[in-house]
Amino acid sequence: MADQSPEQNQAQAPVFSIQRVYLKETSLEQPNSPAILLEHEQPTVEIVLHVTSEQITQQAGAYEVGVAATVQTKIKDKTLFLVECKQAGIFEIRNVPESQMGPVLNITCPQIIYPYLRATVADLIVRGGFPPVHLAEINFQAMYEQQQAQQHAQGQAAAEPAK
Repeated sequence: MADQSPEQNQAQAPVFSIQRVYLKETSLEQPNSPAILLEHEQPTVEIVLHVTSEQITQQAGAYEVGVAATVQTKIKDKTLFLVECKQAGIFEIRNVPESQMGPVLNITCPQIIYPYLRATVADLIVRGGFPPVHLAEINFQAMYEQQQAQQHAQGQAAAEPAK
């Protein structure tokens, strides 16, 4: 086996770099204002998170990863406010084994983007005239493993013959 030159080794070394983190989209709706602002009950809060990823160029190695949050607060089944926000990042990822791409795109990248999303959501809610809603820390590894287990279970159920 021939030894590789340092340049060849460097060309095959894994590459992971952040090219840019940015706010992709956001909205704040207060559909029942101003009347609902006079209510004195404690609102209920529902938070939904979603992670997306896609290769963005034909050039290998450029990926956009996004983390989206929907925060809806209600009083007596009426919406107090609804925030939808998606924070995204462009990452250069090359020479990473295919078996590791899922964890990199669904754990590593979202962990980098999520603090920006948390700050944006809290700031938007405060600017809307409400006390901030701070998104909890997320264990993206547990979230990814749960999604993988669900997909595996669905695949098993689909493969079983009908009785």
